[in-house]
Amino acid sequence: MTDYYIGNKEYFKNIKKITYEGKNSDNPLAFKYYDENKKIGNKTMKEHLRFAASYWHTFRGGGSDPFGGNTKFFPWDIDQKDPLTHYKNILDASFEFFTKIGVPYYCFHDRDIAPEGKSIAQSEKWLQNIVKETKKRQEITGTKLLWGTANLFSHPRFMNGAATNPDFNVLAFSAAQVKAAMDATIELAGENYVFWGGREGYMYLFNTDMKRELEHMGKFLNLCRNYARKNGFKGTFLIEPKPMEPSKHQYDFDAATVIGFLNQYNLAGDFKLNIEANHATLANHTFAHELQVSADAGLLGSIDANRGDSQNGWDTDQFPVDIYDTVEAMLVVLQADGIKNGGLNFDAKTRRNSTDLEDIFIGYIGGMDTFARGLEIAYNIIKDGKFLKMRDSRYSSFDSGKGKEFEQDKLSLEDLRNLAADLPEPESNSAKQELFENMINQYIL
Repeated sequence: MTDYYIGNKEYFKNIKKITYEGKNSDNPLAFKYYDENKKIGNKTMKEHLRFAASYWHTFRGGGSDPFGGNTKFFPWDIDQKDPLTHYKNILDASFEFFTKIGVPYYCFHDRDIAPEGKSIAQSEKWLQNIVKETKKRQEITGTKLLWGTANLFSHPRFMNGAATNPDFNVLAFSAAQVKAAMDATIELAGENYVFWGGREGYMYLFNTDMKRELEHMGKFLNLCRNYARKNGFKGTFLIEPKPMEPSKHQYDFDAATVIGFLNQYNLAGDFKLNIEANHATLANHTFAHELQVSADAGLLGSIDANRGDSQNGWDTDQFPVDIYDTVEAMLVVLQADGIKNGGLNFDAKTRRNSTDLEDIFIGYIGGMDTFARGLEIAYNIIKDGKFLKMRDSRYSSFDSGKGKEFEQDKLSLEDLRNLAADLPEPESNSAKQELFENMINQYIL
């Protein structure tokens, strides 16, 4: 009896269940910092981090890039007798991986788990068939669906967008596909549903009616929300910001843009944000900045954990290994009281020239360890209190007197002017940036 799932065939034959061995271990197939049962405050690491595997990069990504085709040829893609058998093989490989690496959740696009048919009806039938098989494996393993979504960007019909397409017929096709993907997510007890507007944007402003397209997207998302709620979905809807690529300008540019959109179209009560580190890089923000903007609005929903490369102009989706990034990210998350029913989905892929199956495990182990260590350090910073107390002291003039009255909306503009007239020139107060940076270094080192 194994403690991991095996279907009709074991795909990762030489790899057993990954376990925690501690920081002194030299085993590349073991966790050094992620001990899922270790308590950090009143929750375990597993409860804090809620790790998820991305179905697309992990099992469907063959290593292609803009300059070359696949370099990885997976055993679950061999001997494709028919589409459904092929996708069931992928399903077996995925649940074997989930249970061996020890992630409690996974995420998918509809076209990751089931093929597209020659008609909407055939696509729906194939997806429903795979959903039944997936549900069985969830019940056997206890692995859960963090979120599902629809791929509204790969097919040529979406070259001008999906919900924002100038052709109504494409919008109708998009609705049919989202309906089926939401049905699948509901059937699999998904805790969230994501909308990523991969081509919801424009390439050239002056052949685009931007106002009309945004209105269409707002109407579309309201219809999706209403349908899912009517059919029993109690989870959170998520929008994932990204500024560009493939579109020149995407309507979900960054967290602040998405928050404004959600408020304008009365969606903020049901929708939150799924923040991806690499997308923050492309928007010229830090990962922590996008998390903080979302948290401050009460709309931080979930996280796609990866990293970009500042020397590249596209979405490289590398596994996170930067401890500074994860410490800063977890400082935001912990102060926002966690990610609730969201999670940390590894929207990351091994490099094009990392072609061994074990490389997938190594990538996940590194990412999980990096976030586990980041969580622990961030918790220690908050628990110690000195760092946050020093930050709060910069705003002490608003804690009493006239500053407090300003925050309580008790002063007019004229009141502020009259106060200023009687005040001496304000003193220069250092922001102490270097000290803040050094303090974080001390906790890390």
